[in-house]
Amino acid sequence: MYAILDIETTGGKFNEEGITEIAIYKFDGHQIVDQFISLVNPQKEIQEFVVKLTGINNNMLHNAPKFHEVAKRIIEITTDCIVVAHNASFDYRILRTEYDRLGYDYIRNSLCTVTLSKKLILDQPSYSLGKLCRNLGIAVADRHRANGDALATVKLFKLLLEKDIDKNIVQQTIKYSDNRNHKLKLRSILDSLPEKEGVYYVHNEEGKIIFIGRGKNIRQEVNKLFLKDSKRALKVNEKVESVSFEETGNQLFTRLKYYTELEVLRPKYNIIRKRRLTSKNFNQDNLILIDKGRIPEEKSVILIEKNEVLGHAFTNLAYQTSQLHILKNLITSIENKQLAKTIIKNYLDSNTVEKIVRFDIDSSE
Repeated sequence: MYAILDIETTGGKFNEEGITEIAIYKFDGHQIVDQFISLVNPQKEIQEFVVKLTGINNNMLHNAPKFHEVAKRIIEITTDCIVVAHNASFDYRILRTEYDRLGYDYIRNSLCTVTLSKKLILDQPSYSLGKLCRNLGIAVADRHRANGDALATVKLFKLLLEKDIDKNIVQQTIKYSDNRNHKLKLRSILDSLPEKEGVYYVHNEEGKIIFIGRGKNIRQEVNKLFLKDSKRALKVNEKVESVSFEETGNQLFTRLKYYTELEVLRPKYNIIRKRRLTSKNFNQDNLILIDKGRIPEEKSVILIEKNEVLGHAFTNLAYQTSQLHILKNLITSIENKQLAKTIIKNYLDSNTVEKIVRFDIDSSE
């Protein structure tokens, strides 16, 4: 679980700043499950340059709650969560400073979307939140206000989770063990899974992925795994600590993610058979395959250029798909392009997608 947040402050000397606004979105890796947004009376003057940047002034905060009045709610919403922020060292320091003033030791693990973006979204001219979101086609409302920036960070973090094909983020944040007896733990795991199409990942107590599965109903498929009595399945059942998942929205995305991630992650208890790769090309060199996404307003996209599968993405804005330079920033790249080509070719031989866009590279740039 993640607590994705943004904080606006008064500005001023290091560790003497006060919070003027805070927004926290509790995010389970797929959707927002709780939120807290509030102005905060810092009981000190706001620096003039900050007023111009955020639009927040002292008159607006006269009747706002003081930090000690919201401190309990912040602790509640961030308990057992990884704190995520754009430039997390700043936001986390500010929170810890405020709690230090109250005599409370506030400790949370944290992740920085600036650091993650530099690893997963390469060669960007800027990694500031506003410019990065603009280059990714992520809409940002109320820039330099806590709610607007926190929501933009949620969208960015969701994209980073999709781009993290090695699953390092998820594997490193499986930290909270369920110490109940094994049957209760398995029931708890099943209750947390959706009855949606997708790919699931079985983690051991260190967070390492030990098995990958797929299906039209994730909960049902995991339940089948837990009920199997093969030697391999029993080993997975014995070692499972948690199960994470990714909804895919359609069968092509399910196949593509499952087989390409097996190649990358090579989990201990999966049988990985060598596939016969196709030598045939697509009917046209440059294609965008568009199909249904995970929710009604979303689309899944696969980008093929010069008969090579560059990658895939989910979009909910038409211009993200129609502008090639934005789409290239959004896509999760695929390492084994020949395998991806084989999976897509085999699928299209007997299935259709919602839409195929053919384009000329020169005219699309």
